[in-house]
Amino acid sequence: MRILDRYVLRNFLEPFLLCFFGLIAIWLVYDLYDNGPDFVEYHVPLKTIGRFYLSQLPAITLLSLPIALLLALLFSLSKMSRHNEIISMLTAGRSLERMLVPLTMVGIICTGVCFVLNSTWAPHADAVKKRMLEEITRGEKRATEREAVEGHLFRDRMNNRTWFVRKLRPPRSRSAGVYQLEGVQVIQQDANGVIQKKWYANQKAVFDETAKTWTFYKGMIVEFNKEGDITFTDNFPEGERVIKDWTETPWRIASSQFDPQNLSIEELKIYLANNFDFPPPQLAPYRTNLFDRWAFPWSCLVVVFISAPLGIVYSRRGVLAGVAGSIFLFFGLILLRYLFLAFGKGSRLDPALAAWLPNVFFFAVGLILLYYRSTNRDLPKLAFWK
Repeated sequence: MRILDRYVLRNFLEPFLLCFFGLIAIWLVYDLYDNGPDFVEYHVPLKTIGRFYLSQLPAITLLSLPIALLLALLFSLSKMSRHNEIISMLTAGRSLERMLVPLTMVGIICTGVCFVLNSTWAPHADAVKKRMLEEITRGEKRATEREAVEGHLFRDRMNNRTWFVRKLRPPRSRSAGVYQLEGVQVIQQDANGVIQKKWYANQKAVFDETAKTWTFYKGMIVEFNKEGDITFTDNFPEGERVIKDWTETPWRIASSQFDPQNLSIEELKIYLANNFDFPPPQLAPYRTNLFDRWAFPWSCLVVVFISAPLGIVYSRRGVLAGVAGSIFLFFGLILLRYLFLAFGKGSRLDPALAAWLPNVFFFAVGLILLYYRSTNRDLPKLAFWK
């Protein structure tokens, strides 16, 4: 890295860090104002409060990074423009594109950080927040009870099995372990919808993640012929039965209750793989959110290409116009993203297009603005520039 690269980077990093941590501080003060009275009322330990805010940090970082990039780029580049430092670099033979290389690298690094956060931790933040607030205000036992789903119905179209669960506590992750469902009835049908067999677990049904087996406790198994007559009954009111070779897992059974916005990339992939036979409109929100997990982090790089050409100006009037234009384009990117995501989730637009089109469009706008600035041409005049 050359001296000019370090100089440009140093001028950018100071306002960037101030903006980023300032946004985190504003969010923290606002959230403490909202949840602080509950922490005081229920005498929540500082360790629990720290764990609560640590769980929310990935989601807030994900939202703060693009805004911090935008503000820092506008401030640092406009400041260097007013002091004629950019003109000096250009007259020394360095092109505008070469001068922006260190800032582009920062945008790429921020994109990588956002992708890591957006793949797992950030999607879970909202569910973790609700769960911890429930535990603080109602206690862990009551929070667990409120999380339970009563009367859950799940249809496995691949195996023609229908599950009815009296009480289901959806697991928050797919980590290894034993899962439990209470009051289970499973109906096996043939391709024509004729009932062949029924399993009952009056007490509970437990899934062993290691052995991939189900164990039904205190129930019965009933077999039927084509006419619907009972041909076999196996009662085990005090015993248990182990069932092998079923592809259903508790996570898959519970996943129909999950909000796609709270699922990680891995969980969205698993849901789509397990439920590929669902109608396209039902899968559209999950596909759209999956593509958005990959597309949203790139908004950091898009912000660099939008704000850099508008931040490099040569007059006071140009500074105000550039800042206004850059902020206008940034909020246009956010608005268009949410609009297109709504179209994708509503099955009115292809999920991939809904997630990627806003980034592609504004990246192209950024390249056009950069071309005008690098060739020393006047930027296109829009209404808000006049």
